[in-house]
Parts: sequence; C-alpha cells; structure tokens
Amino acid sequence: MLTRRIALMLALVTVFPAGAVRAQAPIDIGTRLEPFVDDYLIEKMDGVRLMLHSPVVREKVFGFDAPWEGETSAYVTVLHDGEKYRMYYRGSSEINKHPEFTCVAESTDGIRFTRPNLGLFEFNGSKENNIVWMAQGGHAFTPFVDTNPNAKPDERFKAVAPLNAAGKGNALFAYTSPDGYHWKRIGDKPVITEGGFDSQNLAFWDDERGEYVCYFRGWRRVRDILRSTSRDFVTWSKPEWLSYTGAPAEDLYTNAITRYPRAPHIYVGFPKRLVPGRKAVESHPIDGVSDGVFMSSRDGLNFHRWPEAFLRPGLDRNNWTDRNIMAAWGVFELTPGEISIYYSQHYRHATAHMVRATVRTDGFVSVNAGYGGGEFVTKPLTFAGKELVINYSTSAPGEVRVEIQDASGQAVPGFALDDCPPIYGDRIERVVKWKGGSDVSSLAGKPVRLRVKMKDADVYSLRFR
Repeated sequence: MLTRRIALMLALVTVFPAGAVRAQAPIDIGTRLEPFVDDYLIEKMDGVRLMLHSPVVREKVFGFDAPWEGETSAYVTVLHDGEKYRMYYRGSSEINKHPEFTCVAESTDGIRFTRPNLGLFEFNGSKENNIVWMAQGGHAFTPFVDTNPNAKPDERFKAVAPLNAAGKGNALFAYTSPDGYHWKRIGDKPVITEGGFDSQNLAFWDDERGEYVCYFRGWRRVRDILRSTSRDFVTWSKPEWLSYTGAPAEDLYTNAITRYPRAPHIYVGFPKRLVPGRKAVESHPIDGVSDGVFMSSRDGLNFHRWPEAFLRPGLDRNNWTDRNIMAAWGVFELTPGEISIYYSQHYRHATAHMVRATVRTDGFVSVNAGYGGGEFVTKPLTFAGKELVINYSTSAPGEVRVEIQDASGQAVPGFALDDCPPIYGDRIERVVKWKGGSDVSSLAGKPVRLRVKMKDADVYSLRFR
C-alpha cells in the first residue's frame, strides 16, 4: 500500500529540468506605474532585498495654538481641492476643557497653512474663527472630496464621524457638504455600527474598484483596523479585519490608509503604532510611546506591514510622550522628486503642531543591492507601450542593468544583459536603453520577464510607456 501511494505521488509531480522556469499566467501591467512596495512582481531575488526608507522631516506647517484648539488637537486630514489644500483637524484641549471642534486650515502650496476666518460658529462670543463643525461628531470628523462621478453637486464633500462627542460612540454617521464648510448629517441612523470608532475613522471613493471604502478602529486583543465598503455611502458591508502577513499583533492607533496617487491601484497606509505601558519621559503623566509604520496593499484588505519603524520619534523629547507621530490622511506630490506626508508632534504639550515629511518619489521601499551586487527576476508580465522607465539611484561605482527575457526565462535577442550598457546616477525617470535602442514595442502584449542586475543601487519603481 505504501509503495502504491509513493508511486501515485511521484506520478503527480511535474519534474522541471535544471534552470527551467515554471510556467504561470502573466501579470498585465499595461502602462501603469509599479512601485516596489512589495514583492508582488518579483519571482526571485539573489543578493538583493526589499528595503524600507524613512521619510525626512522638513518643516512645521501648522501649530494648534488658537484658543479653540490646544494640546490635544489631532486626527488631521489634508485634502487637495482646486487651487487649495485644506487641513481638517480636531480642535481640542484637556487644559482649557472646551468642546471638541472640527476646524480647517488652508494653503496654496501644501506647506504654509493659515486659518480662514469663516464666521460660521461662535466661540467665546465671536465667530471670527475657522470652525466648520461643532455639533456631535467633532471628536474624529474626517472629510474627503467625493470623486464618484455620480455624486450630487451639493454632496461633493463627505465625511464619517462617531456621534458621541467623546469619540466612544458605538456607531459611525455619514455627513455631506457642498463646499467643505457647511455640513449636515445624512439621516438619523448610523451607517456602520460594528467597531470602536474612538480614533480617526476615514472614508474615500475608490474609482478603480467603483466603491466607497471606510477604515476604522476595532479591537481584537490590540487596537486594530476594520474595513467596510459601500456603493452609495449609506449601506455598508459587514466590517472585515485587515490581515498583515508575517507582521506581529501590535496596537495600531490610526491607519491613514489611502490610494497612492501615482499608482492608484495600490493602497498605502501609515498607522501610528502605540506601545502601551512604556514611559520614556518619567515626568509625563500618561504612559505609552508611539511611532509611525508603513504598509501597502493591492486589494485593500491584505496588507504587507513592515515591523520596523517608518518614522521614529527622534531626538525631540516631546515626541517621546504619549500619542505622537500620528500621520495625517493624505499623500501629495507637492514638489518634483518627492512625496509629502504630514505628522503630528508634541501631543499633550502647548507646542503641539504638524510637520511635513518627505520621501523620494515612489521611494517608500526599494529593491536594494549592496556593493557586492545581486539581481532579481520578475514574474511573467505583459505590458503596453514602447519603452521601459525605471526610478533608480546608484553610488558612483554602482550600476543597474536590465535584461528582457521570454516567459521561459531566456534572454530576448537584442535585450540581453550584455546588450544593456551600465545605468548609473540618480533619476526619478530613466529610459532603459540597449545597444539597439530603447524601443520595446515589438514585445508589447507578449509574456516577458525582467532580469535586473544591480550593484550598490536601489530600484524604486518601473513602468512601460
């Protein structure tokens, strides 16, 4: 009996000759940008690795120092609408004990934010302020610009928020606005009832998938993230937990999940990771230290989350007290060559403020090779266009070379590694050339693999165009 079983198992095994590549269906990337935030396109790596790159903190962009704001102001959202960037946030102070308000600051460049004098709500006898919402829901009111082509003009802005002013209500309600300043609640019933909601709950329209997506706080041993989807912003699916293959269970206080603007088929997230029980500043009354982490997803539910910090608290002592390094919702390409993200600093201090941080364009993660060199080979791909463009960086003696292979792993004549002169330097966009030129249109629509050989170099993204 045992012999028969072994024979049957051997009969089911397909034996591949040494060096042969297992056949598989190609991934159609068309002309879309593919940043290497994960190993989705990579079949084999030898002497290279995926490397996470931390952002650089640039400048303070806004301080929470108005009388209706304060040291516990938080849950920031940054939107781009027409010629303006808008920063929505919770105005809050445990010292002054005023109610929690939703406020807005504005900027023409995404770097210098000021308060518009809106005259909508009264604070201490005056309407000269930037408050846009002061009813229930002000604890975590997170607006977005609705890009759904079927959205009504008077509902161009939408938001979700818990009704409970303390942020610990058991439901999320939906809100709309024609201009982002004048808001109203949709109906008297909540739209999502399963979750924690005492954090920044955010929603947006995903035109790649044709649905609204909402990410919010949940609890399963630790603070974690749930997702619901909707076609109409009123009826939502049953919440599902996000999954993080290979990542440990950790307290994720906020999520800041959004679509990456340059590759909108990919979600990127910037959770604030809280480590309860730790106290780095003994004189501070509340424990817990936090940092920023990075994660990405191709379906919005299954994420690759890096266990290493994306942004550390750093040398500033006031960032080592509770609930700091909280990313705002919003990712922007404000200036050529870099991506901007916003983070909170000095929470629960009189100097509480927001800073801008930047990474290289597409530079969250790279395929990295040290001085000894290495290479990676992609899975079979099909593409459209006539040239291959890479985002890369090398040292002075470093280099990158690219080979185009057929689906079986054999070099395509004219596009072999030896046909590609060494590429060195530092470019966001560099057209790959071989001895015969850069035109790859003869291979468009056919299954190919890319073999990328590297030395002391990083490759951040690629695309055909």
